[in-house]
Amino acid sequence: MSPMPTHHRFRDPRRTKYDFLASVLVWCPGCEGIAHVGTAPDPSGVSDRGLFAPRRLVCRGCGMAKEWSRGGVALARDWRAPAVDPYFGVPLRLQGETRHGWVWAYNLEHLDLIRRFVRAPLREGTPWHDHGRRMTVVARLPAWMQHAKNRDEVTRAIARIHASLLRA
Repeated sequence: MSPMPTHHRFRDPRRTKYDFLASVLVWCPGCEGIAHVGTAPDPSGVSDRGLFAPRRLVCRGCGMAKEWSRGGVALARDWRAPAVDPYFGVPLRLQGETRHGWVWAYNLEHLDLIRRFVRAPLREGTPWHDHGRRMTVVARLPAWMQHAKNRDEVTRAIARIHASLLRA
């Protein structure tokens, strides 16, 4: 019996949702185009790139620009509802609905991680004895997304999300 090819195996890279917040794709509130939320230069000169670093929403389509600095951050937690950007509260661009709930991602790298996890028949999580990051992105995915019986539906939703970017 030959070993399973490596593209059928998924090893949890131990990334959390915080790792994907440096660049978030959203719907532009001005023109409904694709806008980008990224870290903004801090006027105080501090190079903070963490969760509470200053952010800027920019749309190249209509020229909209908004600044966010040191306010509240609301991270998406409910897979049964559309997700919004944690800084400006604008709907995420990368999301689609299935009959079980919503598939969403902050950026293409986040979406690709979810896609690779869902498609893999063999998924390796964090060992029980490892005291590192436990609540990774893939460990926090809802149960319906982790079930093999929903693999095709979730994969189709991710493909629709990718296709919507090409139409934009």
